[in-house]
Amino acid sequence: MQNERSGWCPLPGEGTPLAMIRVAPARPADVLALTELLEEMDRFYGAAGGPSREERMRQTSEALFSDPAAAHVLLAWDGPQLAGMAAYSYLWPAVGRTRSLYLKELYVAESHRRGGVGKVLMRAVFATAGQRGCSRVEWTTDDGNAGAQAFYETLGLPRHPSKVFYRLEDTGGGFQIRA
Repeated sequence: MQNERSGWCPLPGEGTPLAMIRVAPARPADVLALTELLEEMDRFYGAAGGPSREERMRQTSEALFSDPAAAHVLLAWDGPQLAGMAAYSYLWPAVGRTRSLYLKELYVAESHRRGGVGKVLMRAVFATAGQRGCSRVEWTTDDGNAGAQAFYETLGLPRHPSKVFYRLEDTGGGFQIRA
């Protein structure tokens, strides 16, 4: 269980001594480490390349620390090393004019997978949603991401069969629909 004052969560190690993971909201000082983790995530999803690291850091800072912030991020730290992150935003309206927390991305560094970091991050996301008065937490996973789907199943988290997801991307010409 998470220690309320310190933010440290004990995790059972697989045949190793107890590991300590600290989960905390991202701060401006974390932008470089978060950018590096996001670059690893891009490689995982086959989207490597793009803008320079400096530009990515600027984009990350703007998204998280401008007013209003576009998103929020919880970071999981294993000592000084960033082990994972959960990026989320709030959506409104939800049930009874409450809001929901939309988990946009849960990513655990390859070096920390299968060690409980994802579970600790999910617990922190649910705790954040409860503290903010959200009536639900929603997220998606890629249809072909069997690892993520298996992870959510091990946590006892059900699929929601009645939703269909749509996406329109701006490929340089703006957002277009048929007339």
